[in-house]
Amino acid sequence: METKHKTRFGRVVSNKMDKTVVVAVETPKRHRLYKKTIRRVVKYKAHDEKNECKPGDTVRIIETRPLSGQKRWRVAEIITTAEVVEIQPKEIV
Repeated sequence: METKHKTRFGRVVSNKMDKTVVVAVETPKRHRLYKKTIRRVVKYKAHDEKNECKPGDTVRIIETRPLSGQKRWRVAEIITTAEVVEIQPKEIV
């Protein structure tokens, strides 16, 4: 019997750690009384086996067994990659 794992879509915030990325998942919710939409951002530490993710990438993460003290997710796929803008020092001035 195959179990269904939870999946989330989010944006990579940091890739400073080895084989680990921090993914920010944003979920909109309506306030019960005032009916205003509130954005709730939760950061997950996810396993990135090949160190492919860069900050700004949109990824799909999937729930998995505990891999370390805080990692319980892994990167399933990179949906879109972030565009890196190269700025020369002469263009800043």
